[in-house]
Amino acid sequence: MKRKSTVIILLLAAVAGAFVWKGSPGQLETTAEAAVQGASSGSPKASLPKVGSFERFVSLMKNARPQGRYLYAADMSVSVAVSKEKAEMAVVDQSGTNIQVAGVDEADVIKTDGTYIYQLQHDKLIVTKVNPPEDMKVVWTKDFGAQNMYPREFFVDEKTLTIIADFRYPGTNYQITKIQVYELNDRNNMKLLRDAEVKGAYLSSRKIDNALYVVSNHFIHGYHTLETNRKTPKEFYLPSYRDSAAPVGKKVIPWDRISYFPHIQEPNYLVVAGLDVSDPSKQLSVSAYLGGGSDIYASKENLYVSTPRYETSRENKPEGKLIIGGPVQHTSIFKFTLNQGTAAYAGEGEVDGRLLNQFSMDEHNGYLRVATTTNGFRGNGANQSENHLFILDEGLRTVGEIRGIAPGESIYSVRFMSDRGYMVTFKKVDPLFVFDLKDPKKPKILGKLKIPGYSDYLHPYDENHIIGFGKDAVEAKEGDFAYYQGMKMALFDITDVNNPKEKFVEIIGDRGTDSELLRNHKALLFSKEKNVIAFPVTLMELPEGADKADGTAHGQFSFQGAYVFALDPERGFTLKSRISHLSDEDMLKSGYRPDARKSVERILYIGDNLYTVSQSMIQAHDMKRFNKIGDISLPD
Repeated sequence: MKRKSTVIILLLAAVAGAFVWKGSPGQLETTAEAAVQGASSGSPKASLPKVGSFERFVSLMKNARPQGRYLYAADMSVSVAVSKEKAEMAVVDQSGTNIQVAGVDEADVIKTDGTYIYQLQHDKLIVTKVNPPEDMKVVWTKDFGAQNMYPREFFVDEKTLTIIADFRYPGTNYQITKIQVYELNDRNNMKLLRDAEVKGAYLSSRKIDNALYVVSNHFIHGYHTLETNRKTPKEFYLPSYRDSAAPVGKKVIPWDRISYFPHIQEPNYLVVAGLDVSDPSKQLSVSAYLGGGSDIYASKENLYVSTPRYETSRENKPEGKLIIGGPVQHTSIFKFTLNQGTAAYAGEGEVDGRLLNQFSMDEHNGYLRVATTTNGFRGNGANQSENHLFILDEGLRTVGEIRGIAPGESIYSVRFMSDRGYMVTFKKVDPLFVFDLKDPKKPKILGKLKIPGYSDYLHPYDENHIIGFGKDAVEAKEGDFAYYQGMKMALFDITDVNNPKEKFVEIIGDRGTDSELLRNHKALLFSKEKNVIAFPVTLMELPEGADKADGTAHGQFSFQGAYVFALDPERGFTLKSRISHLSDEDMLKSGYRPDARKSVERILYIGDNLYTVSQSMIQAHDMKRFNKIGDISLPD
């Protein structure tokens, strides 16, 4: 049987340009040339200038300005064997991490393979056998703190578990992204297969088929004293990495293998490294670019990295006066073609405004759709915010746009689904806009709906329905704003795209109620087939009879745990269960917030059983009557 390989790509925003270093020392390839072949034929910027020398690097750094994103953010020769446990593991239906793009996995702090639950607990990894649920047991733990490693997220496949962690060498002031690959042949004794590191701070990651892409930012310390500081070795300013598969230790990338984005003047590198986790002998490949990264989006074919760019607004008045306003933001978007673990630079585009998050970008039929918000400051200090939708072609040239959406408001959530787009803006009420994107050159607004509150996250249900998760809101009696209230879950019916409707609404708690889902889509468990919608909630409720009229009253803590719903598009939401890890004694001891160790973080399913996971325990309930059928306390 032909063995599939799994590849990791590490992107770091560190300060210099495009190189790919593969294999033994001296074996170099430039990504600029490779990118020209891999780029779309219409790409206008598929090659980049080289830094070339330390003197040129010093010159480039004279006008560099940080963009504010830098505050954070064994024996290796063993081969990967097919797990001896695999034959014993029955094929079961289990949930995966909630992701943006089908086939593009995202790292998380808790995952399952149908038999085991893997979770990060601060600086520890805990592996628990949870199937069957009546006989759960912890089979392996690993404390990374002793290695100065602080795990952020991980990926699991059939053969390996890959940890992505922050790391520092003692006495240094720069961060390193650490990658460790463990074999899953024996989960009672997981062996380290691979250890690699790249200079820079971890930002995000994606896994596409067998390739894992990790994005980090590496701020260049001391960039402002380059001309006067003669004590620091020049090598300090170069990107570097280590790889247990390489015959030597640290590898430094030379100046003549580094390129730069001419108009991006940041003391930062964007570094891309590729690692095959199933082949410990295949060495790391690395590439880097002068610039930085803020949000990333990946389709199966391309990776997009955005970075903000600011300039001072200037407005000429008819009377000849020049009004200097606040900063005007643009967003540069860099495109990389993906090919078996290699990311080749394919072009650059720019749009006005700032992105909200990864959901602000989406690729469909070769076009990139982007949603942004601009804050146009005027001489009188007024903030004239506007929202925009841009469509870019394969060469990242704007071919279609809609500007000036919802003046005075800001984007709170975006979701693109095939030929449609959905945007939620908010200031006092929640306008939901529906866009027709069939013709990339002529996008248009089909309809909009104004309702109280807002949605922080939009999740597709089917082609005619979308679910919004956010907050309810009450308009202030004085002032141009609204007070947020309890958590709001709404089903939007967009069967008639010209007349979208809020079909059903569920309000959870009062002002102060919160959920990680409102900031992190990975906290949602959704399965249309199993008819389950579940997410963690910290519930705040007002005492009975309290005055809610003006919207200012804040609730008191009353529950933390999983809310589990079913949804019928014709009948609405049904609360099936609330599952908490807090005992009655815990509730009596709690103050404004619950014990963090007993706060449910993720909800998973394996077969017909629902698992709730906190740092202190795992509980299992059947999904028919939600009776508890097993639990286990986890080690501190």
